[in-house]
Amino acid sequence: MAATDAGAPAPARTPLFSEGYKQTVLWLLVLAYTFNFIDRTIISTIGQAIKVDLKLTDTQLGLLGGLAFALLYTTLGIPIARLAERHSRVNIITIAIVVWSGFTALCGMATSFFQLLLFRVGVGVGEAGLSPPAHSLISDYFEPKKRASALSIYSFGIPLGTMFGAVAGGWIAQNLDWRMAFFLVGLPGIIVAILLKIFVKEPPRGYSDRLVAQQAADAPVLEGDETAPAVHAKPPSIMAVAKRIFGKWGFFHMVAGITLASFAGYGTGQYSAPYFIRMFGLDLATVGLIFGVIGGVASGIGTLLGGFLTDYAARRSGRWYALVPAIGLLIACPLYILVYTRDDWKIAAALLLIPGIFHYTYLGPTFGVIQNAVSLRMRATATALLFFVLNLIALGFGPPFCGWVIDTLSQAQFAAKDLGPFFELCPGGVGKEGAGAAIDAACKAAVAQGTREGIVWNLLIYAWAGLHYLLAAITLPKDMADALAKTEAEAAAGA
Repeated sequence: MAATDAGAPAPARTPLFSEGYKQTVLWLLVLAYTFNFIDRTIISTIGQAIKVDLKLTDTQLGLLGGLAFALLYTTLGIPIARLAERHSRVNIITIAIVVWSGFTALCGMATSFFQLLLFRVGVGVGEAGLSPPAHSLISDYFEPKKRASALSIYSFGIPLGTMFGAVAGGWIAQNLDWRMAFFLVGLPGIIVAILLKIFVKEPPRGYSDRLVAQQAADAPVLEGDETAPAVHAKPPSIMAVAKRIFGKWGFFHMVAGITLASFAGYGTGQYSAPYFIRMFGLDLATVGLIFGVIGGVASGIGTLLGGFLTDYAARRSGRWYALVPAIGLLIACPLYILVYTRDDWKIAAALLLIPGIFHYTYLGPTFGVIQNAVSLRMRATATALLFFVLNLIALGFGPPFCGWVIDTLSQAQFAAKDLGPFFELCPGGVGKEGAGAAIDAACKAAVAQGTREGIVWNLLIYAWAGLHYLLAAITLPKDMADALAKTEAEAAAGA
């Protein structure tokens, strides 16, 4: 080193984004994800009112909450993610929020199953544009060792959205009607879109990974860093991304675990509020409070706990990325069954707090593993592929499957009383007009018991999911180390 350089101070590190700004961006994305889940899940809270008003079966109700939403939500996720690898992720998210918010409001104008089905498809189209670019943004703002925590905070939008959707949706539907619930929760999302567009900056691709590499080399991290790959550079192929996240034993079983856990969660969640109405005769506002406050708090704690606990435990072994979700789901399964077999709604509601905490520990660790498994320009596509599998199977078929099981068991309960054809005499789960009080009571009793039994069978899928996470733990440390080595090599090469 030249003499003139020997005594020179090291160049000052000037990161592009302060910690405070990164947290602001993260919580704005949480706000967007909150509205995403409010608009997505409100139908589960007010579903009983919709079912009775439009005279639907539980299978139809499940289609509205599942496949109608998930079909284009999943198929559009990948092309939107490919756009996000090349173009402004902030712009994509902004447009997406406006689209899904508008279609949510339109749901309040539906007068038939088919109309509501089409509007729910529109909600799915809009919501497809949030998580792939959002995960990519978060991964560029936060370094690898903090990603599980950051993505857990982002996933906190799930319980927040479920909570506010349940409380607000239940209260509005009880005091006004279910149509106004869609109007009043849909339109405010447009304000969120404006806030994101104003305050969120597009970071350089791979910013946090290069930041770590440069700090390790004691190199300056300056504003205007030109080592970032060009925004319009061609990203890796979809097959290359798929091979990275599905081609390793550990990653494959992480995906299988989150898919099955979500299948059980979406299916049960669609009918949990109707269960409390059918079995205990509660009103929509009370049910909204139960699932908004108790369920929302439990799932919120579980989501954050899963991410932070995993980041802490993973310092000793990467297996904890799989073991934390496995333990949580295997504990949650029997506790949930205990909830849905109680004969006192107050006891059931109080017990709901405990399994919810264990249940949601799988989100942050799984998303963190997938983001750490891929290179810089694979991140949005990796999230889209994960969500494609996850939502096509879990969200698309979880609610209608659970609804079909409930319809089948309800029909069997009614048939045992030899009163006649169930679906003809019990449209919407209540007695046909003019059929008499005895038929009405028999219809409601059959549906209540069928709902209980259907949910209990559905809950067993959580244990199945937990087993996949245990299988993932076998090779996960090696799989993650191999993936990290590839990512660091590509980042160093400017790939």
